[in-house]
Amino acid sequence: MNKRLVFLVVYMCLFFITSISVGQATQKIYLSGTGTDNTVDWEFYCTEGSNSGKWTSLPVPSNWELHGFGKYNYGHAKDSVRGKESGLYKYRFEALKQWKGQQVEIVFDGSMTDTEVKINGRLAGPIHQGSFYRFKYNISSLLDYGKTNVLEVKVDKHSANQSVNKAERYSDFWIFGGIFRPVWLEVKPDENIDRVAIDAKADGTFASKVFLNELKSADQLKAQIFSLDGTPVGESFSVDLEKGMPAVELVAKIKGVNPWNPEYPNLYKACFYLMKKGEPVHEYTERFGFRTIEVRKRDGIYVNGVKIKIKGVNRHTFWPTTGRASSKKRSIEDVQTIKSMNMNGVRMAHYPPDSHFLDVCDSLGLFVLNELTGWHDAYDTEVGSILVKEMIERDVNHPSIILWDNGNEGGHNYELLPLYSKYDIQQRTVLHPWQTFNGVSTEHYRGYDYGMGTFWHGREITLPTEFLHGMHDGGQGSALYDYWELIWKTPIAAGGFIWDFADQGVLRVDKNDELDTYNSKGADGILGPYHEKEGSYFAIKEIWSPVQLEPRNLTAEFDGKLYLENRYLYTNLNECKFTWELVKLSDPFSSSKKESLNGKCVAPDLAPRQKGYIELKLPQNWQFFDVLYVTVTNRYGMELYTWSYPISLPADVLAGLLKEKADTPAVTFTENDSLFHVNAGGIKYILGKNDGLLKKVQNEKGEIPFNNGPVICAGKTVFQALRSEMKEDTLLVTCSYAKESRMKELVWKFYPSGWAELAIAYLPEVYDVPFDYMGVNFSYPEKLVEGVKWMGHGPYRVWKNRMQGVELAVHQKDYNSTMTGIYPVVYPEFKGYHSNLYWAKIQSKEQSFLLATTTEDVFLRLFTPDQPEDYDKRLAPPFPSGDISFMQGISAMGSKTNDSWNMGPSGQKNVFFDFGPYDDWRIRCKRMTLFFNFSTEN
Repeated sequence: MNKRLVFLVVYMCLFFITSISVGQATQKIYLSGTGTDNTVDWEFYCTEGSNSGKWTSLPVPSNWELHGFGKYNYGHAKDSVRGKESGLYKYRFEALKQWKGQQVEIVFDGSMTDTEVKINGRLAGPIHQGSFYRFKYNISSLLDYGKTNVLEVKVDKHSANQSVNKAERYSDFWIFGGIFRPVWLEVKPDENIDRVAIDAKADGTFASKVFLNELKSADQLKAQIFSLDGTPVGESFSVDLEKGMPAVELVAKIKGVNPWNPEYPNLYKACFYLMKKGEPVHEYTERFGFRTIEVRKRDGIYVNGVKIKIKGVNRHTFWPTTGRASSKKRSIEDVQTIKSMNMNGVRMAHYPPDSHFLDVCDSLGLFVLNELTGWHDAYDTEVGSILVKEMIERDVNHPSIILWDNGNEGGHNYELLPLYSKYDIQQRTVLHPWQTFNGVSTEHYRGYDYGMGTFWHGREITLPTEFLHGMHDGGQGSALYDYWELIWKTPIAAGGFIWDFADQGVLRVDKNDELDTYNSKGADGILGPYHEKEGSYFAIKEIWSPVQLEPRNLTAEFDGKLYLENRYLYTNLNECKFTWELVKLSDPFSSSKKESLNGKCVAPDLAPRQKGYIELKLPQNWQFFDVLYVTVTNRYGMELYTWSYPISLPADVLAGLLKEKADTPAVTFTENDSLFHVNAGGIKYILGKNDGLLKKVQNEKGEIPFNNGPVICAGKTVFQALRSEMKEDTLLVTCSYAKESRMKELVWKFYPSGWAELAIAYLPEVYDVPFDYMGVNFSYPEKLVEGVKWMGHGPYRVWKNRMQGVELAVHQKDYNSTMTGIYPVVYPEFKGYHSNLYWAKIQSKEQSFLLATTTEDVFLRLFTPDQPEDYDKRLAPPFPSGDISFMQGISAMGSKTNDSWNMGPSGQKNVFFDFGPYDDWRIRCKRMTLFFNFSTEN
């Protein structure tokens, strides 16, 4: 007998001896491990594919493909290449003598997919079909007590029932095989409580239906509610029993309860005691929460009388090295990450999750939509009826679950609908995701402000169960601000669920550990496969913060007041913590912030949906600092968001960098027919006399290949003339252009220190026509770049419709060529648009150099992001030519399902009205002033 069985025998004997006087609780004995972080090896034989045809071992729970067996398949794979292998399992376990005369059941929490179970060579029951559902068999009569028993399991990856394959195996996600959730035994008296269904309302009304087995001599059922720390809540209550009763209802009214909601996830325990002549026979405990759900048609969804707005995300159970097998630790991490984005809801995509995930949603607080599998096709009624029953019986008591989904995107079997009402004591509303059904419109991926008498402009409650599809860097944080403001202000809008939580990239052990997202079909998460945070993570965190601070320019007259809005559903802001920090940022030549001060402010007494203000008690010298940070944390100490408010403007910061050295020689220049040569502070600049562009720059160490600019990103340039002028020791070179030119004026200014200033005046490509971008380009070899250090908003890049989630600071980013969602990835991505530039040091393999501006709201463009070979143009926003650009208008990001223009106002193209010929261009043009430092000090 191995050590595991010895421990089991000793433990169970002690339990049996000590439990007689208090009533025996159900004993749970794991035959497998409890999750992917705690597995047990079983004997295993794979019938086809990799490592097939031999007995070996496999950890349970697991998906066998992730351990080198069988064949990997995505749901969209052709049937001709689909893996249809079977897995044969064996495991030996001891059945204690004390169990004889009791009821022993074997429970499987999930197996992919058709599962045949034998004990000692005899069938335990009918083959179970359906991957994501708990099923069990009474094996009391099959066991050899006091001896070693043999468990044999045959798992067919491909179901014999074609409706199961269509609902599960042909879906738009990875499909696997194996016993991927735990297996255990349940031992309880032959007279016992089988299960309990609870309906506990926010007002303390408690109703339960208790299902009984083999009721013979037990004569009473008692119940007591406890807090989680074991303190009794209210009085116990009971009901008398009669022989053979299959079920009984037990009701009470409990006073002084604290209801459950995602902001205050209060939980209780209900203990049920099956009694015989005053002595407990069997004890059963269930965790639950008091809460009331109402779907008020043509109005909204209410929880505990509060109309809710769901900030939700779709979540697959997935990890690159374990597939659909998981652990409670992983569930905790996932829920914590979801809540860290200020979300309050999650939709199960597209199957019931591990029960421990729902446990965590209960305890940490998330609204849940629990879903019967069915992606474009539904289970047939025979199998579907079994699976609906199994799903609801397992999950009915979770207070986090507020709605059921009867399949997804057309995978709806209407014949199953009566079963939800039959098995759910709480009578939750059933949805058909991507349809309008039961008074709720859940259509997927609708454009912003969609609907002519429907959806956001209709009469039904609107709750898109998928929106803002996140393939690569698309959707999600891009356009969320526009969508959310629409949803927040629309009375019938109940929220929505972003697609989706994390990329599904499988670590292919058959392909040298390649991370496979199946041609990017699985690369649609807010997080990477290993939960690397993409830019949308931070944008969502800001947009969905339940505390919204006003955008504000901090002028000299700032009185310390910042106005805000409470967008919590249940929480007063006096339970939050507000802190501030003033920071003097480092310059390009140092590595740390120079000085900082911090303090706290009084949290305002603001009920949900109210507006008010906080008052910052800043020191008199607050204007000495560069940036003000304001951080809000919730009652649990979790940061909601940190907002950054610029104090110093770009011109203020640059003034400190432009100080001239004493006794510096004046600027000199020479010219020939085509070139203009400038010598400033040991830096040699060459300009083209026929276009005014920078042709070459060189210092004492050699050439810096930053050149061929400024070239306007769009529009015609018709050069006219160049003139030079010395003003004391500084050289001005002015370029003028023809009337029809969109470039209107360039003024180069070269200082004795070697700094070069460039003032640009220009117009959009065409009068009164929206455009993708506006700015000027320069050339620089991408192959030379090692990184960038800059002061501005970051560290993530932005899009016109995803300006959130970045903060003003000095950032450092090493060069990478990451394509979002395509491995290998390094986040944040290097290439793209970076907002609110002050200065940037381009770190080069040869010579680094410094770029800066005194103009507000300039975007630094660093090269053009790479794209996969087969890419969707909606996910590749337009970029100008050139390599490094200074932009005053940038492009917006679309999604897999929508063009950016159809995703809200911020997704529209840029507009800049120059009023054509009616005013002098000096009045109406766009202006930008840039600075360059090519000295060896960089």
